[in-house]
Amino acid sequence: MESILLALSSLRAHKLRSFLTLLGVIFGVMTVVAVAAVIEGFFRYVDRTITADLGANTVLLDKYGIITSFEDWINANRRNKDITLSDAEYLRERMTLAQYIGAQSFSSAEVRAGDQKMTNVNIKGNTPNMVYIDSTQPDLGRYVNETDNERRRNVAMIGVEVADKLYNSREVLGRELKINGLPFEVIGVAKERGTSFGQSQDDFVVIPLSAHQKLFGARASLTISVKGYDGTNLQDVQDQVRMLMRARHKLNYSDKDTFGFVTADAINNFVQALFGIIAAVALGVTSISLVVGGIVIMNIMLVTVTERTREIGIRKSLGARRKDILLQFLVESTTLSLVGGLIGLFIAYGISKLLVKFTPIPAELPIWAAFLAIGVSSGVGIIFGIYPAWKAAKLDPIVALRAE
Repeated sequence: MESILLALSSLRAHKLRSFLTLLGVIFGVMTVVAVAAVIEGFFRYVDRTITADLGANTVLLDKYGIITSFEDWINANRRNKDITLSDAEYLRERMTLAQYIGAQSFSSAEVRAGDQKMTNVNIKGNTPNMVYIDSTQPDLGRYVNETDNERRRNVAMIGVEVADKLYNSREVLGRELKINGLPFEVIGVAKERGTSFGQSQDDFVVIPLSAHQKLFGARASLTISVKGYDGTNLQDVQDQVRMLMRARHKLNYSDKDTFGFVTADAINNFVQALFGIIAAVALGVTSISLVVGGIVIMNIMLVTVTERTREIGIRKSLGARRKDILLQFLVESTTLSLVGGLIGLFIAYGISKLLVKFTPIPAELPIWAAFLAIGVSSGVGIIFGIYPAWKAAKLDPIVALRAE
């Protein structure tokens, strides 16, 4: 405790020099923690967004699955079969672990209302039971139903951005919307979903799957959503779908799947594998600034030892041992570095809050980063303080007392 008080007293006695010395550690810790906050925020944001988009406990079956290279896409395009409505019926009749099985088709089109228009709007053709699977739910009006799908009715539930841009209002039930020139009746407005990385999630139109196939053709491969019963292991659901689809496609044991899966875990694993290396490199590069900060601390501590040589001589003549002097200067360098680390941590916390408030960048300061900042800054103080402390400890008391 006495050594810590001496260190703090030394910091107060040389405020400007201490501040300039701390800048290196402050900047280093601030950079590392801010980068860690952005990386952690990105991974958590992707996890939340993907889980919300896919729906809880849901497996998607489609033609390709998660493709990681152009070569994989070429091979999958040659090998895999289109997913059809009859596949959804086949699974619905045989699966024991699925609570709901729905199908979707996706296109983009121009939508108009009056003299207003939007281009490249996402048009989703959904089976009615997607209302139990889809994270998109109506806020006003209703979802497409069985009658809409059976009669191929031209009805649509729209996202709030479509309502705002085409009608400048969200009270639009019963009004006409044209998709590629074909009139549809607005039967619902979806709950607002906000943005993802600055991109709107509300610029879509949901219509019955039968109407979608009438408008865009029925040859496009579908995406089948399989939602398991509550408490069912998602891997078991996926395994059952795979077993049934392999039997349907008459595949041998050694044949590759002729279809693909998309799950929240698979996407998260892919994102972490893709960006994990980038994140590690970014943290490694920014950590170099901590080394620079440590070198500055060592330099200042060497100057301090030179300035306080007489003080060291007096302490030694009064009985202070080598380890007492060593400990004093080690504690001083560690305290110096730790104070810089805490200041850097608080600045990084402030930066992460500002990023979330004023930009679309997701940033969340992880607890491990806070402990890491404190630990690393303390370690920098110890490592770069050892040599100056050892130099002070080995001074001869008589020579030290003669120093001016």
